[in-house]
Amino acid sequence: MRYIVTGFLLVVSSFEIQARTSDTEQIIRFIEKYSSEAENSKKVSPRSPFPKNQGAKVTKLSDSILRLDYEGFSVWLNCKKRGAMKFRYNAQHDNGNFKRYKKFHLDPNVPKRCQQKSFRGYGKGYDRGHLVPANHLDYSRNAIRQSNYMTNVLPQAANMNRGAWLRTEEITECYRDIDELLIIGGVIWGDNSADDYFVQSHGVKTPDAYWKVIIRGTGQDERAIAWIVPNSREAKRGQLDHYLVSIEELERVTGEKIPVADYAKHDKPQRTWIIPRGCNKG
Repeated sequence: MRYIVTGFLLVVSSFEIQARTSDTEQIIRFIEKYSSEAENSKKVSPRSPFPKNQGAKVTKLSDSILRLDYEGFSVWLNCKKRGAMKFRYNAQHDNGNFKRYKKFHLDPNVPKRCQQKSFRGYGKGYDRGHLVPANHLDYSRNAIRQSNYMTNVLPQAANMNRGAWLRTEEITECYRDIDELLIIGGVIWGDNSADDYFVQSHGVKTPDAYWKVIIRGTGQDERAIAWIVPNSREAKRGQLDHYLVSIEELERVTGEKIPVADYAKHDKPQRTWIIPRGCNKG
């Protein structure tokens, strides 16, 4: 109410001179109008920083599969798993510098039965790991915030999230300044129940692995690189080369069809693409 009272004082002060010639009733009507507008103004709760229309555009693909289109990226959600199964986005030349948003939230546009039960941290050595990283969306404050919806987040072993998986993100960050990239990735849920620590707290199991493909160039210049990264503490940065697979192998394991030329599906690089010297990975 402080700002309302202050507003009254300012209004009254501004009318002190006019009061000599203005009708008293006119002043009262003006103050009543000012008071009504101030009291009816809605404050944005820190718990709900996104207007509802900033959530995903939801397309129902089946009884259990939803496609969620956000600004700059898409996520395919498995309602039975309460988590993502696939993601896709284009990474273009880095021309933004909006900072990463710290808070996580549930998407108000997505049915609760399809989402995790909580946006809180996992614990037990697991991060809230992004599928599509905020850093690749830094051209838009809204896109960065949308990347922190739990529909784009799953339990990732901290060493993996900050190690091998982070290195794939850094490669994307550097090579998008050379070519426009298409990134497709997803989740291998597996059947290892030993690390399903978050079923009760979040309603979601812990994936056994994650996969990612980066595609650059077109025609005869088209190149692709793919990894299947185990969701374990052993998946450190220096281990990424061990997780290289051909597109053909990845399609066989995941059942996905990756949009690359046939000749590119059989090639598996001997090593992960080198991060160019001087690349700004921020």
